[in-house]
Amino acid sequence: MSERNDCAIAPARYRQAGNAAMVGFEAALHRCIFASDRDTGGAPLLLHKALLDLECKKRRSRAHVVQEDGKLEADFRQEYKESAHLDWADAWQTALWQLLGQLSAVDRSRIGALAIDGTSSTCMLVNQNTLEVLSAPQLYNASQPPSSVQAVKDIAPGGHTATASTSALCKMVTWHHSGTWQTAEVERKRPCLLHQADWLAALLHGQTRHSDWNNALKLGFDPGLPGYPEWLLSQPYAGLLPRHVHAPGHAITTITAETAARTGLPADCLVCAGTTDSNAAFIAAGVSEPGEAVTSLGSTFAVKLLSESRVDNADYGIYSHRLGDGWLVGGASNTGGAVLKQYFNSAQLVELSGRINASLPSPLDYYPLTSPGERFPINDPNLQPRLTPRPDDDADFLHGLLEGVANVEAQAYRRLQQLGATPLTKVLTAGGGAANSKWTHIRSRVLGVPVETSPHGEAAHGAALLAQQGFHEHKRAHARTTCLNPRGGGGVL
Repeated sequence: MSERNDCAIAPARYRQAGNAAMVGFEAALHRCIFASDRDTGGAPLLLHKALLDLECKKRRSRAHVVQEDGKLEADFRQEYKESAHLDWADAWQTALWQLLGQLSAVDRSRIGALAIDGTSSTCMLVNQNTLEVLSAPQLYNASQPPSSVQAVKDIAPGGHTATASTSALCKMVTWHHSGTWQTAEVERKRPCLLHQADWLAALLHGQTRHSDWNNALKLGFDPGLPGYPEWLLSQPYAGLLPRHVHAPGHAITTITAETAARTGLPADCLVCAGTTDSNAAFIAAGVSEPGEAVTSLGSTFAVKLLSESRVDNADYGIYSHRLGDGWLVGGASNTGGAVLKQYFNSAQLVELSGRINASLPSPLDYYPLTSPGERFPINDPNLQPRLTPRPDDDADFLHGLLEGVANVEAQAYRRLQQLGATPLTKVLTAGGGAANSKWTHIRSRVLGVPVETSPHGEAAHGAALLAQQGFHEHKRAHARTTCLNPRGGGGVL
């Protein structure tokens, strides 16, 4: 289609001449640590749109206001009303404006930038002129018909993350097969695909067809180019793709005059490219150097490792997001806290953990699973749980379970290294398992590296840090432009 070559891709901006990739990536995440050139004392804002928490059965949005030194200044939450027929787009939009209304509790004139994170592969078709929603949003976990999945497999490289039945690309193909976007085009509604975070940001800055490397990954975007591959651009629906795909944190533009009047935010408040909720949580943890990782210990566990090299392996469900000049390599296991809850309640876990000598290895060789099947670090849909023998002392049994999960975690990081990722040097922990100090001790012993609790586990905080980074990058670029043309010369937007 004629529009397919209009894709403008923001370049990697973080590597400085003569510096290692690690330094560049650290600058990407923590520019606020050494950039003190803001004269207004602003506190960049994030609006977190993590919509459906299946474990807690809550629907919520969250906003963090973060000071220039990275400290949390304010935390706002907005719940969605339970409904069997919830209009998701309306709920997100309502929550967005309600969260912005809550900012009266802080000095809104100090807010210099904002960024939004959203749930991966949650997307919709919208009118690129009016931002009207043209199709009901498809949520992150909405599996698509086999015909759509096969159509993507027919064009994408084998094992590509976009071939998953819940990917944004499969959803776009479903809309193509149903004639949804074609009908809208006949009606001159100019359809385009936007992810959840893209659309909410567009409501604030007024421009359409902007996305980011992380949200666009499961749409087929290749962050290694960066750009869309030819196998995707040659498709008849390529004109629906977001045209401008930026590095997370890149300053897109300022909010509209209407947004400023409605919210009380300053007219020069920047809207920065966002990310996915899981990547925002990783950024919130404070990881800055290759080899550092975050393990999320919930009902199951997921690992994300900052690596100098990209790793993608469909057999193990491993794929890499690009952040600055680094790669966020991740995988997820079926083991985790759920198996503990099969045997013990919260009070029992606290009492029994207190009786464990975490310095001594357990003699038990468990692979804790709630049911058969594992995906990573072992790809075996028939792998059986290994939970015997069970000792008479429940504390010994729990010790074996905790160490069993730790052994699987260690195997996961070894698998990433075997596939080419940077070796593990440090682990930060998010999720409920982070509260168990004995488990942390066991994991550190088994992993052979320091294990600490993440100081910030909320994705909202991570997106706020992206907003900080985007603000300072924008100001530095503006300062360079002013130096070159002291009589004026505009900004970078």
